[in-house]
Amino acid sequence: MKIVIVPATYNEKDNIEKFITVLEKEVFPKIKNHNMHILVADDNSPDGTGEIVKSLMKKYKNLGINQGEKKGLGAAYIRTMGEAIGKMNADAVISVDADFQHDLHKIPDFIKKLDEGYDMVIGTRYSGGGSIPENWPLQRKLFSIVANLFVRTVFTKFSIHDWTGGYRAISRKVFIKERPEMTGFNGYIFQIAFLNKAVRDGFTVAEVPFHFSDRTLGSSKIAPLNYIIDVVTFVLTTRFKELIFGKFGKFLVVGGFGFVVNAVILKILAEKYHFDPTIANLVGAAIAIFSNFNFNNHWTFKSEKVTSISQYFVKLFHFYLTSVFGVIVIQTGTILLGDILFGKKGYFLYFIIGTGILLVWNFFIYNRFIWKKKK
Repeated sequence: MKIVIVPATYNEKDNIEKFITVLEKEVFPKIKNHNMHILVADDNSPDGTGEIVKSLMKKYKNLGINQGEKKGLGAAYIRTMGEAIGKMNADAVISVDADFQHDLHKIPDFIKKLDEGYDMVIGTRYSGGGSIPENWPLQRKLFSIVANLFVRTVFTKFSIHDWTGGYRAISRKVFIKERPEMTGFNGYIFQIAFLNKAVRDGFTVAEVPFHFSDRTLGSSKIAPLNYIIDVVTFVLTTRFKELIFGKFGKFLVVGGFGFVVNAVILKILAEKYHFDPTIANLVGAAIAIFSNFNFNNHWTFKSEKVTSISQYFVKLFHFYLTSVFGVIVIQTGTILLGDILFGKKGYFLYFIIGTGILLVWNFFIYNRFIWKKKK
């Protein structure tokens, strides 16, 4: 497998030569059966970082440089990873800081995870023995920990522990898939955006714990306040769009249509034909469930759509079982309880309350079991 290490640099003349030497002399000799390269992503550093790299290219034939206008970390990675994947035909790229904050000796662990079949590997400071510097001020520790917890909570993706770190291995297919959607993510928010899209698209992600070290030379490029604003803004707006325009939004539309079907039949049977409200609701629900299954199968969960006839009826049966349980226990149960406690006159209000509770139950069950994402 051809693997390209991609360090992003801007004014790293104090670190870059040692960084490349450690990779060439200490890390690469430990990696067997892989073709290792370095492609430095340099944003035309005015301090001469690029010139140092070019001089070292005479010594190391597997070393290259990609230089361009300074537009931000994300832009530098996309530009340089694009060359590694497109022109160098790399099977995977590994992004890493050139200031030794990332433990370079962990690179073989990243490659091992790729060999095991994972699509993407991220270095984590918050699980499995990973850590941040003990000498960091309390404010910086809190910011780092809370920022990651905020992202995990809002995205409800708790299996990934480090969303903001930049130590990552990305396979060729992940980069090719996600690159078209990364336009505009030029700064540090690139890290969260890229990982979120990869997880959304079902790529497998592994973690490698490492100790994050403080840089000893050079200066950090992050503006803390701006970064905090960018993280909060991106995460909240992205999650809102996912809920409204993603599966949950489609689920609400389908559920809304099913609600109308159920409600109309309930009204007609209860008021025109004098059915008991609980019986009328069961009839309406049975028809609404059939409608919901087909719309969800072809639209909401189309990426996991049931295709074969036998599979269709099996899933439809499962759908009815789970839905009927929710209708009888949650929705109809709410109507029955309301009738007993407050009288039958408020049956339609009880129906609406029960439907709201049922909505949450159904999305969880359908997403987790009926149209479970295929691995």
